[in-house]
Amino acid sequence: MRDDSGGAGGGVLPRSLTFGDDPSPKASPTPTGPSPEELAARQRAKRVKALDAALKKLDATSPEFSVAVLDKKTGQRYSYRGSEKYDTASIVKVQVLACALLQAQDAGRKLSAGELALAKPMIRLSDNNATTSLFTRLGKVPAVSKCNKRLGLKQTAVNSAWGLTRTTVDDQVKLLSELVDTKGPLDAGSRKEAFNLMNTVDDTQDWGVPAVAEPGETTTVKNGWDTRSADGGLWAVNTVGRVTSDDDVDVSVAVLSHNNQSMDGGITLVEKVAKLTRQHLKY
Repeated sequence: MRDDSGGAGGGVLPRSLTFGDDPSPKASPTPTGPSPEELAARQRAKRVKALDAALKKLDATSPEFSVAVLDKKTGQRYSYRGSEKYDTASIVKVQVLACALLQAQDAGRKLSAGELALAKPMIRLSDNNATTSLFTRLGKVPAVSKCNKRLGLKQTAVNSAWGLTRTTVDDQVKLLSELVDTKGPLDAGSRKEAFNLMNTVDDTQDWGVPAVAEPGETTTVKNGWDTRSADGGLWAVNTVGRVTSDDDVDVSVAVLSHNNQSMDGGITLVEKVAKLTRQHLKY
């Protein structure tokens, strides 16, 4: 009798071994997990949350302050009360310097000997008379306001009494970044001049942002402080500057504060705020 199955031994192959079936077990898909970018974003969010909490805790027992940080290496920004406006006091002198540099560029030249003779004490010694002279020579409020627009400062209102100019920390870190931006309005010579002046302030004024620097890092700074009877004799104390190193640090920091009981108390506050940003953001 012929075997209708077509095989020599007869019978039907078991279903599990039918030709075309894969007898090997199916492997479960391998989970991919978060990408390095997603992990970094999560870590950043944790750091920001922790910094927010630390600043709010300090805020509950201190005069009012605001702070902003711009990390040029990563492009990341952080701000606490970033759009709150404060009197500049003497940090406005950085704006005056930037405007002098822009006007000189427009004329196809470097700062003149007369302009440098005013800019040096203005930045290094925070000399008010030199500032008033340079502010006047530039064209006062209209001229500096025009320069601010070129620098991208959208929250800063220049006052004819230059120390009463109103600004925000967001605008101040923008200004600091423009002082080093190779694609910004300041040319290489102007950027170098700004660095040279802000890197060589008098030792008595080398406080604020430089307090967060580690050994071997480079800093620039301009501080501002003022007391007015309109504020009941309380102090506005501000600091703006940059911290850099050859390898991985390139950060602009601005801290503004007012209603401090004393200048020393204000210095302690702005340095504490700046240090908290480095502690938590890990720059």
